[in-house]
Amino acid sequence: MEDQNRSDREQDRRNETSSSWTIHPWVAEGQHKIRFGAQMADQGTDWQEQRDWVQMVENLGFDSFWVSDHPFLSQDAWITLTIAAQATRKIRLGTLVSCIFYRSPALLARLAADVDRLSNGRVILGVGIGDLPQEFERLGIQLQSVKERQQALEKAIQTIVELWQSEDFAWQGTPLQTQQMRLAGVPVQQPRIPLLIAGGGERVTLRQVAQYADVSNFGAHAVMGGAYDLSDVARKYAALRRHSEAQGRPYNTVLRSHLTFPLVLAETPEALRIKLDRLPQGWLKMFRSSLIAGVPQEVLSFYQALASAGVQYFICSLFRGDGETLQLLAEQIMPALKEAPTLL
Repeated sequence: MEDQNRSDREQDRRNETSSSWTIHPWVAEGQHKIRFGAQMADQGTDWQEQRDWVQMVENLGFDSFWVSDHPFLSQDAWITLTIAAQATRKIRLGTLVSCIFYRSPALLARLAADVDRLSNGRVILGVGIGDLPQEFERLGIQLQSVKERQQALEKAIQTIVELWQSEDFAWQGTPLQTQQMRLAGVPVQQPRIPLLIAGGGERVTLRQVAQYADVSNFGAHAVMGGAYDLSDVARKYAALRRHSEAQGRPYNTVLRSHLTFPLVLAETPEALRIKLDRLPQGWLKMFRSSLIAGVPQEVLSFYQALASAGVQYFICSLFRGDGETLQLLAEQIMPALKEAPTLL
């Protein structure tokens, strides 16, 4: 009987989480201004380089630092964020994104909570369903259908949030199961660590954002949500608004973010041409649909158009060692956009 009562209480909390929203303080801070975060596209394996990079990102006035989470392509995301937490004082630290199949939801909840405490409440947990079949194969994980992975994402989020907020929790069901457990330490942030869901699927993914997340994120590539132009962005935000209203949730409690992957800046067109010739051509070819390259005024116009379409937060992925792009972005683009009003 006690087990049934506990199960009923847990279901009540899940129902409350999906239908009653308190805007996260970090989201509320950006209601009427544009903010920027930075990511190193090709993270490499040099820990000191990562430490120097995140310190530069913070010193130049960015709001956040992001890492990808691909175990066979770069350094471990959570070790990187641990180093970043110790190297910085105020910048937000996020995953873009952690695949919920690469670690159990309980372990992911624990890692995020640990780094949140270490950083005194600066973590953002970005989650997704994975998009690299070869990575699943190398990790010995069966790649399920998109529908199955989307269902697993919901259960993973429910488990993570319960572990952050409850003394004891157990999830019974497929495909994820946990034993009765509790975290050794809860996050600093209240009401919880902000959650980001990546992707632009208008039927399922954006409904999951409206139901569970604090942040939506997509960009101009198939694996980033397929928002190739302003009409795509407008259509996806219309879908997000509909899903939010269906959940009884104010639309402005979701932070609307955009990923530029990659971004390349130079002072002049000629310098830009030379720079692009020197960058990894395989990366440029793979992400040609989402590459943004230009002089500062051109890129400023690009971001102004996206802000007019409703984007509130820009995450810019830069090539390793490209301090010039980072500095031009901070000095010539961010000041022109930071105080711009956004569409709620």
